[in-house]
Amino acid sequence: MRTTDMADELFRGPETELPAGVRLATAKRGGVTVTRVEIAREGLARPRGRYVTLEVPSVSVLDERDAAVIEVCARELRALLPPEGPVLVLGIGNRRVTADALGPRTAQKILVTMGPQHTLPVKGIRPVAAIAPGVSASTGLTLRQLAGAMVEAVRPAALICVDSLCSAEGARLGRSVQFSDTGLYPAQADHAKHLNAAALGVPVIAAGIPTLMQAEEGRDLVVTPRDLDGVIAHGAALLGLQQLHAVGAGLLHALAVLEEQVVFLLVGAGEGHAQHQHRQAHMQARGSYWERQQSVRIDGAVLSYLFCRRG
Repeated sequence: MRTTDMADELFRGPETELPAGVRLATAKRGGVTVTRVEIAREGLARPRGRYVTLEVPSVSVLDERDAAVIEVCARELRALLPPEGPVLVLGIGNRRVTADALGPRTAQKILVTMGPQHTLPVKGIRPVAAIAPGVSASTGLTLRQLAGAMVEAVRPAALICVDSLCSAEGARLGRSVQFSDTGLYPAQADHAKHLNAAALGVPVIAAGIPTLMQAEEGRDLVVTPRDLDGVIAHGAALLGLQQLHAVGAGLLHALAVLEEQVVFLLVGAGEGHAQHQHRQAHMQARGSYWERQQSVRIDGAVLSYLFCRRG
């Protein structure tokens, strides 16, 4: 069997009999197929826990019309997260290798709301921090060492690890999203990359999109989607947006308040009110869902910075 990170690929098929302690169920939600795998005992091909796989039309064509897809993804992620407390997002992978850059690119799309000493610019926003720690070849440290140090510093209620995944089915590349509450377990047998609650002391949620597959069993040759650049760019946008929607019902309302406040702070920071209004009008005219979220993210970062400077 070819290498795979996708839990449902290990247990589904017309002639596959589910082992004891494994449950698999599939349902449709709009245009998204949701497959849930629950493993109730150890000693199987994957650690005990919950796995959710969402089949989407294609992450490489994500735009504002995919709001329903984003909400389905957010709902599944929200169900795996603790109801409150800080969240740390870890973008895992090598940003210089396109097929492995999903994690670092997603970290750039996260709406970061945590400032120094865990200060928050607006009440009601859940504290969120994000970082792409890089690879051991460039840091000299293992992923577990870096993750442990960051968990110790931030003390999050949960850690979300975003990474590129491997699938055994070419048709699923760039068309699936997987979440699990078991932590990060790469298909390769590298225990230094295993990040879980036992190792870090906090719940670890894994999230990813398959971007490659093994071409032949036992060989290092891999296959990637033809539109790999689009899969990584839009996949990172999808994961960033669904995280924004998953971290709390009051967040988007708080962002609306934040957007109003940032107008006055930006005036003092060098941007006139007229320029800000013009930029907002242009953004609304285009009607792009992702562009609006990006603008809120940028304004929020400025507000957070100015708020902390003022405090």
